[in-house]
Amino acid sequence: MAANELPTGTVDAVVIGGGAAGLNGALMLARSRRSVVVIDGGDPRNAPAEGVHGLLGLDGTPPAELLRRGRDEVRHYGGHVVPGEVTSAAPAEPSPEGDPRFAVALADGGRLRARRLLVATGLRDVLPDIPGLAGHWGRGVVHCPYCHGWEVRDEPIGVLATSPASVHHAVLFRQLTDDLTYFAHGTDLDDDTRTRFTARGIRVIDTPVERVESGPDGVTGVRLADGRTVARRVLAVATTLLARTEGLAGLRLPMEDLPNAMGRRFVAGMAGTTDVPGVWVAGNATDLTAQVGASAAAGALAAAHINADLATADTDAAVRLTPAR
Repeated sequence: MAANELPTGTVDAVVIGGGAAGLNGALMLARSRRSVVVIDGGDPRNAPAEGVHGLLGLDGTPPAELLRRGRDEVRHYGGHVVPGEVTSAAPAEPSPEGDPRFAVALADGGRLRARRLLVATGLRDVLPDIPGLAGHWGRGVVHCPYCHGWEVRDEPIGVLATSPASVHHAVLFRQLTDDLTYFAHGTDLDDDTRTRFTARGIRVIDTPVERVESGPDGVTGVRLADGRTVARRVLAVATTLLARTEGLAGLRLPMEDLPNAMGRRFVAGMAGTTDVPGVWVAGNATDLTAQVGASAAAGALAAAHINADLATADTDAAVRLTPAR
């Protein structure tokens, strides 16, 4: 059977999501000789970025290349990576011994049955509805000083405020440039914050932003509601972070809204455990601010716990089948 085909029968684990968390989790499971299938939607959050940064030994690797290597590694150990979209995932009838089972359906009609699930769907960034902004996402419009900061150092940067979290955003980006403008865009700034911004040389503009101006080389400035244009080469935006939940309603996983309109995530405990027996969550789906390295590590840790849980279930089943002496 080819590595991208759906296996028949019940597999040990289905991983929903083929990003860093999902692939690293699948790698750990495959190396533990578990039958594992990754369902990869092919729409990674960091696709627009030129490179992955802050990842030791792999800094600057293009995201697509990193994922290609990851898929190859999972397949090398016998795992399956299948392109597709999950339309439903839900608990199924457990085994006679009570071991969990899950049914997973794909958009192309494919179906899987699994003993355990690892949800690693990632998140979706929601940008402010400002004309001209979204087209520069991942290049001239950035969100993370650790992911993109070095690459935009010393540029004229504008912080487009979206929530109280943008104040902290501004302080972080000030470390990267002496030319920083804060566009309040209808958000409130108290006197203490304005004093602190002034002390750091951060210019504050209270006039609402009307659109982002562009040229052949990317962002050129910000057009204000009063007709002025403020020249900028980079805009930093604290997006709303929403865990991807498509097709997962049947699992009834608990979710949580974070303060300051930061976003919405799956609730998970230590090592990605959830309130649903047999289901783990890892990566940006539960840790909205995790970078690639942290997401990969979370996937590995969750997978180790999944393997241990399966090993316990396997041993319990073997004991039941062993004749009494």
